[in-house]
Amino acid sequence: MRTITLEEHFATPGFLDGPGRDLKEQASQIGSRAEQLMRDLCDIGEGRIAQMDAAGIDMQVLSLTAPGVEQLEAAEAFALARDTNDVLAEAIAKQPARLSGFAALPIAAPDQAAKELERRFSDQAFVGAVINGHQRGRYLDDRFFWPVLEAAESLGAPIYLHPTKPPKPVIEASFGGFAPLVTEMLAGPGFGWHVETAVHVLRMVLGGVFDRFPKLQVVIGHMGEGLPFFMQRVDVMPVELTKLKRSISAYLRDNLHYTFAGFNFPPTFLDLLLEIGVSRIMFSADYPYASMAKARAFLEQIPVSAADRARIAHGNAEKLFGL
Repeated sequence: MRTITLEEHFATPGFLDGPGRDLKEQASQIGSRAEQLMRDLCDIGEGRIAQMDAAGIDMQVLSLTAPGVEQLEAAEAFALARDTNDVLAEAIAKQPARLSGFAALPIAAPDQAAKELERRFSDQAFVGAVINGHQRGRYLDDRFFWPVLEAAESLGAPIYLHPTKPPKPVIEASFGGFAPLVTEMLAGPGFGWHVETAVHVLRMVLGGVFDRFPKLQVVIGHMGEGLPFFMQRVDVMPVELTKLKRSISAYLRDNLHYTFAGFNFPPTFLDLLLEIGVSRIMFSADYPYASMAKARAFLEQIPVSAADRARIAHGNAEKLFGL
């Protein structure tokens, strides 16, 4: 059975010395695995391919790790996005059967971001874009960013919306008051990242993004960032109130796709399956932050038919991304 994973991360040494320096520092505080983590992030060559072989992963779709370029000034964001996309394009060219990619976009300059997406998607076989959350407190429902979304819809390029830390005032109000590293984890991968992404998606829905761009497809990880649990609850906001064309849950079922991304938890998967159905669920490992081998073992254990397992493992991704 072919396996394609979609939330798989990389970095460059320059990125880790720049916008990713907090990531490097935080990793060093957590434990001795930090050095290996940084090496794995920067390895998009033979070492990564060997680990994929060992875990039974046929293809990774790579994206620049959070915080990406979204928190930078426009000129710096454009330069870093261009440079990291160049690095990724070179790696994909060397291993086209094993690697693909999502383009980093300088969304602080939407017109430039749209052009970068078109160039990478049309000319270099990237399969979409990654956007790491808000851009200095502005979300994708802001019409400022709509040139990017218009380009994505026109090209048929899905957007992977990856978590990032909430804006600083939110961190201080909702996650502060603890030891610094506890706050960092609570506001980040321990909880806050996921709530932040769920709110971002709901802002896109309520802001009319999918009414304006009905063919736009967005992918989120971590079994849906908590949204499947609220799938029916969000419709307490009816169309008479929202002025949308459809119920909120309809957009979550028709414009969103969902990946595992390190959430190898059977009850969470079952909730996603019951609310969304198998056709919009896709495999991921969240490498190198999570284990490819554990993700692969979990894929074999989910309670679905062989045909549905194959759709989750590769078929849905092949259909959405043309892989």
